[in-house]
Amino acid sequence: MLIVKLGGSVITNKRKYRSLRGPDLSRLAREVTAAKEPETVVVHGAGSYGHILAAKHRLHMGFENKAQLGAVAQVQRDVKALNLKVLDALLRAGARPIAIPPSTVVRFHDGRLESFDISLFREYMNREFLPVSFGDVVLDAERRFGIASGDDIVLELAQAFRPDRVIFAADVDGVYTADPKRSKDATRLDIVDARSIDRIAFADPAGSDVTGGLRAKLEKMREIAKFARDVRIVNGLARGRLEGAVKGEDVIGTRVVA
Repeated sequence: MLIVKLGGSVITNKRKYRSLRGPDLSRLAREVTAAKEPETVVVHGAGSYGHILAAKHRLHMGFENKAQLGAVAQVQRDVKALNLKVLDALLRAGARPIAIPPSTVVRFHDGRLESFDISLFREYMNREFLPVSFGDVVLDAERRFGIASGDDIVLELAQAFRPDRVIFAADVDGVYTADPKRSKDATRLDIVDARSIDRIAFADPAGSDVTGGLRAKLEKMREIAKFARDVRIVNGLARGRLEGAVKGEDVIGTRVVA
């Protein structure tokens, strides 16, 4: 089985509200379907369709005031709009995508995932469809609402399905010792494990990222690696890189191990 996570920074411009990287999304959809893996799930980030408004209204902190409620509705609407773009790209690529919004299958309690109905993913795959999920605003029994990141969804899927490969498509060639966009001395790591994390100079999470920044993502990926044979981060903006990874080729990137 294969799980592909399309990062929000790859399919959108995260600095500009609701800004789609249309040509990149279309190419990535073709690269995902090139694997011809019968059991595949695609998860995509919210990017600029979710993070900007969610950060502005502090939705990741749960309910603070009624002014947030309109933002919850708007963010849910926006991430579904992005999801439709992803579905369109996958349809054009010859796939049979079916959207499974986290708001319908996930429940939080006090900021933590409490329940996840995996049955829809399993049933659609059994019927030869491609389930597609994404980062979303979900109900929280204590805080009224919360943010379920795409990485949260991937972890739950990995626990349930024990996939052969989990591929994360990012906007860089892998994990570096520092931000490669800011530091010329940054070195790419072939493997990230418990020891190598100490070599990484983490910057503060970007102001529009409501899912914890790179450190939180890597810790989540290390959890995912407990349930998957191979977990890798590759550059989704490099043509053919994702396609090689989903086919099991040893492409440039970083392997994450538990």
